[in-house]
Amino acid sequence: MSEQVDPSLKKRPSISDVALEAGVSKAAVSKVIRNAYGVSPAMRERVETAIDQLQYRPRLAARVMRGASFTIGFEVPHLGNDFFTQITEGVAARLAGSGYQLIIAPGLGYLSGTAVLDALVDRQVDGVIAISSDVDPTWLERLATHVPVVLLGRHDQSQEYDTVTNDDMAGVDLVMDHLYQLGHRRIAHLTNRPPTDLAPQAFRLAAYRRRMEQAGLEPQVVYSEASEHDAFDSTKTLLKASPPPTAIFAGNDTLAIGVLRAIATAGLSAQEVSVVGYDDIDLARHPLISLTTVDQFGVKAGKTAIDLLMERIQDGRTDPKHHRIKPRLRIRNSSREVAASIT
Repeated sequence: MSEQVDPSLKKRPSISDVALEAGVSKAAVSKVIRNAYGVSPAMRERVETAIDQLQYRPRLAARVMRGASFTIGFEVPHLGNDFFTQITEGVAARLAGSGYQLIIAPGLGYLSGTAVLDALVDRQVDGVIAISSDVDPTWLERLATHVPVVLLGRHDQSQEYDTVTNDDMAGVDLVMDHLYQLGHRRIAHLTNRPPTDLAPQAFRLAAYRRRMEQAGLEPQVVYSEASEHDAFDSTKTLLKASPPPTAIFAGNDTLAIGVLRAIATAGLSAQEVSVVGYDDIDLARHPLISLTTVDQFGVKAGKTAIDLLMERIQDGRTDPKHHRIKPRLRIRNSSREVAASIT
């Protein structure tokens, strides 16, 4: 007669056994057990079938210890943008003394927003702030059902995540009113090519076209890469037009700095070619730059994003909020009344 073995003494199946039975990694099994984001229905079915067959019972602690990680993920498209630095300052200021740590994850110019956000969620952050314009809204909706998300800049109307935007249409109206009052009519718009119709660049471009067409003027749009160097090269070409613009409205301050450099290199004054930017970065206020620009209050945007995120994390709010910040035009020396000799 064979010896009866006490079932309680049998080796209990491990997570490695489940992974082997299901033909997946231990990380995939862990994701299914935690009901984490990013598990396909097919994978979930295989893992759950293996769990049932092996009668695997994950330790209670492994399931309940997830709790709060006290970390916030912050995705930025790339480093070097001074306006993103303002937002970061606002986020960090609001988190100071809260016990939460900030994990900043830049795209570095080659990683998509989707990849960066996936990496942050895999690190089990308690919430995510994103400045990405290239993430599919439907994908972001699904992500937001698993972790609280606040999106900055893009004009989404999500039911799952919050947004913080600038009133870009109003900001462009401030720019165009100012330039018209100075007598400018040949106004060019230098901008990045909008990745989506919801991006702030797209809203500013649409508002610029609307105001030019309403005034019976021909819009002149020039696209540039998102760098001061490319804006410099694009402006040099723009200044060779016949006739050249008397004013250039740059879609952000990084581009505007490149525009100013090209104008200075050509030996032109603000009366000959005025420049207006958008952001009000710190450099715009330097007396040697003195850039007229739209202040969209980056520090305030960062603080607002954290406030919205904490309402979800700490208070359990689930209804979406879409906060819009009112812009202000900061008039400085880069914009002047158009010279009578060139009108």
